[in-house]
Amino acid sequence: MSKLPVVIFGNGTFSDLAWYCLTHDSDFQVIGFTVDRAFLSAEVHEGLPVVAFEDLPRYHPPDKVRLLIPLGYRAINGLRRERYRAAKAQGYEFISYVSSRASIWPDLRVGENCMIYEHAIIQPFACIGDNVIVRSGAHISHHCSVADHAFVAAGVTLGGNVTVGEQAFVGLGAVVRDGLVLAERSLIGAGAVVLANTEADGVYVGNPAQKTGRSAREATER
Repeated sequence: MSKLPVVIFGNGTFSDLAWYCLTHDSDFQVIGFTVDRAFLSAEVHEGLPVVAFEDLPRYHPPDKVRLLIPLGYRAINGLRRERYRAAKAQGYEFISYVSSRASIWPDLRVGENCMIYEHAIIQPFACIGDNVIVRSGAHISHHCSVADHAFVAAGVTLGGNVTVGEQAFVGLGAVVRDGLVLAERSLIGAGAVVLANTEADGVYVGNPAQKTGRSAREATER
């Protein structure tokens, strides 16, 4: 049985990692990469062809391949959201990757264009939206909800019944108390301990986490 062909968006470290995981731990076959024309610096990446995203339908029509867009949290996950929506508007469908080394349950609901990495723990009654990244060793407790376009970094711990809003970013090793709501586009800094609900577009750091004067967009422009 032939493997489903996949094209990965990007030529940076997140895309390299996605290529490696799909190659060694999935039933998908990566057949190429695509990037915005302005970033098309080489025609081959990881031994596979690279084409401009603007020309993607000519080289890889929507009815022939699936896409994976594993971009990071730039512009508070806005860049990944924009490319996902642009590809969807062109008729592309997406895969999701769940590591064979992740700890999940059979009824876990995972949306499209998601990546769940090794040793992530996702407990019963949790759900993951579309276009979400859950990095290695994250613990997503029971009844948690991670909304579309969010990013949960390595080592994060979410208590039970936490809601992570659209485009929110939860940084390395952060801890979020049970029952809280992280508002859309919240940015939780590395190692922060969140003990109260957050506000949209806010940046929170420290233990206990406090809101800073910067916006999440400003903090993730690079």
